[in-house]
Amino acid sequence: MATPRISFEFFPPQTLDASFRLWETVQALAPMLPEFVSVTYGAGGTTRKLTHEAVTTIGRNYGLNVAAHLTCVDATRAETLEIAKSYAQAGVREIVALRGDAPKGATRFTSHPDGFASSVDLIEALARTGDFKIRVGAYPEPHPDSADTLADVRWLKRKVDAGATSAITQFFFDADTFFRFRDLCAKEGISAPIIPGILPITSWDGAKRFANRCGTQVPAKLDEAFTTAARDGREELYALAHCTQLCDKLLEGGVEDLHFYTLNRPHLTREVVRALGIQPQIILENVA
Repeated sequence: MATPRISFEFFPPQTLDASFRLWETVQALAPMLPEFVSVTYGAGGTTRKLTHEAVTTIGRNYGLNVAAHLTCVDATRAETLEIAKSYAQAGVREIVALRGDAPKGATRFTSHPDGFASSVDLIEALARTGDFKIRVGAYPEPHPDSADTLADVRWLKRKVDAGATSAITQFFFDADTFFRFRDLCAKEGISAPIIPGILPITSWDGAKRFANRCGTQVPAKLDEAFTTAARDGREELYALAHCTQLCDKLLEGGVEDLHFYTLNRPHLTREVVRALGIQPQIILENVA
């Protein structure tokens, strides 16, 4: 079984403590030599400036290939493309193009009157610039705003046709969920790489809340196993075993890339990656 290519997702800090945690996370995971790292955009575009600062700092100080999240939320087309232009000028060559979540206080996404109406519109505009490799989101289980998985697959096909070069999935708990989705994508004519998104579970209660918000099914057996492990003081050990086994099954099924949602908590992600045979390398940090 070949060693996988890996990537990590970070989110931008909004407090001083969170800032320290981000840089500790980057320092812990950069030696794993990821193919790329991504930096998220807060709900409703609330971390636009912070995301830009984190993206440029990580790229400059650690030499990592950084993909910046960019959404359609609460901005005009001109404003969004200006942000993209600023990324290109800073040397960023990858964007994760997303519709984005509803602004705070809203129940569903509504496009800005002068903004991009959907992720497909955003992808088409970014593709026309020729500046970026464009990654997009994919949903192995139905998106909360979607009728079913087939509708999600067909929407993904539109995103690929618009110029996306690869997709990163929402997290899931069972490898078969990903394989069914991958097969359905192939049946619908999607040839772009689909990278499974992996959530190392640092808090089972937190993971369940996250799953509930994004439509991810929680297997009853897994809930029981985590509950038992927590009662016995073995939750971290079980989380490591579960995540490693999930990754092993994906690799056995032909997956070559894994994208880890770190939640800016690097310990478990690092241990899983090491269990998969990837050892840290010494890198030199650029110090101002």
